[in-house]
Amino acid sequence: MTYPQTLEFLFSQLPAYHRIGKAAYKSDLKNTILLDNYLRNPHLSYPSIHVAGTNGKGSVSHMIASVLQEAGYRTGLYTSPHLKDFRERIKVNGAMIAKEEVVNFIEKHKSVLESLKPSFFEMTVAMAFNYFAESKVDVAVIEVGLGGRLDSTNVITPVLSVITNIGHDHMDLLGNTFEKIAGEKAGIIKRNIPVVISETQPDTQNVFISKAGESDSVIYFADRNYSCNLGINVNPNAGRRYTMTDLSNDRKIEGEILLRGDYQSKNLQAVFNAFEVLKDRFEVSDKDLTDGIRNTILNTGLYGRWQILNIAPLTICDTGHNKEGLEYVLDQLKRIPKSTLHVVLGFVNDKDLKSVLPLFPMDAQYYFTKASVPRALNEINLKMEAEKYGLKGDSFSDVATAYNAARKMAKQSDVIFIGGSTFIVAEVV
Repeated sequence: MTYPQTLEFLFSQLPAYHRIGKAAYKSDLKNTILLDNYLRNPHLSYPSIHVAGTNGKGSVSHMIASVLQEAGYRTGLYTSPHLKDFRERIKVNGAMIAKEEVVNFIEKHKSVLESLKPSFFEMTVAMAFNYFAESKVDVAVIEVGLGGRLDSTNVITPVLSVITNIGHDHMDLLGNTFEKIAGEKAGIIKRNIPVVISETQPDTQNVFISKAGESDSVIYFADRNYSCNLGINVNPNAGRRYTMTDLSNDRKIEGEILLRGDYQSKNLQAVFNAFEVLKDRFEVSDKDLTDGIRNTILNTGLYGRWQILNIAPLTICDTGHNKEGLEYVLDQLKRIPKSTLHVVLGFVNDKDLKSVLPLFPMDAQYYFTKASVPRALNEINLKMEAEKYGLKGDSFSDVATAYNAARKMAKQSDVIFIGGSTFIVAEVV
């Protein structure tokens, strides 16, 4: 098989949630366990750190992996979805899995895969775990795909579980209340394994406390242990300075983060708390910690998080796509001095538009569009829905055309924002 043929097998013959949505979701771990057993449980050959949550889990996973790399550990990193290249999902020390490795895995195990008929995600997780074992990693950072309890990654028993936050996303699959969603995320908490929760949320804290108690797991709420003062980003060419305070002893550590979103303050608290918990397992100095955070983009290839694409006009993209994530992003956009805000906007077709469209400012110019994936919401339908909330603009059949239109209209003093969906951002970074 060639690499393009292998990708065709991955994407076309097997259901992929990121492409078709709910129909690809499997509500049990049967196939994952069968596939894992067939591969002789590769994840048992290295320690892992498991990261779940609605928003922030990608940033936290990348930052933890970057810090471990700075500390000299050979580090596997599994994340999803990818922006440009399928291989972004599986990395060792920031390097994507080689095309030949992807092809070899499918060719070697194709008969079993065709027999078990695992989903795209189940097969990708198996490929990652197997690759990390063959690469002899010292540690792997594993980001949950969807939920936690029934996610394919949840066959692992990590040395630490991290849950970033709970928000409005995938409610059709995980539950229609924060408590139900938290219950699914809490499924990654394992017996006698510590868990770090990035922020205390009144609706969900007792869910995590209860699950940790049942599992005899020590639980840490990062915002009760650390306080992050994130400086104002005045120079779009530079990162943001932060001061992290350990609330137990008032010790302060200063650093810089090139991930410029306001929401990173909570993610930083989770990362600091995670390495405090892991200090007896991994030797990580304060310098490793601050260097790893500063070098996250360089070390692990994390993109699309408040990423600046151009300076004049200031052009920003962000993968935030649910109510909580977009609230942070739009609040930060509001504070940027500008003449006019131009918004290139698109969503997936199962997005609850009633929860997100009211967040957007009515005084912006909109360029409604759709990404080139089957799940994308039709741009004309989006325009019609957006008009109900006072959002005015034109519709464009593809992201590139919408972005070009925004660039032609924008003055040097304006701001362009591209977002609404990971798939929209993927077409501009």
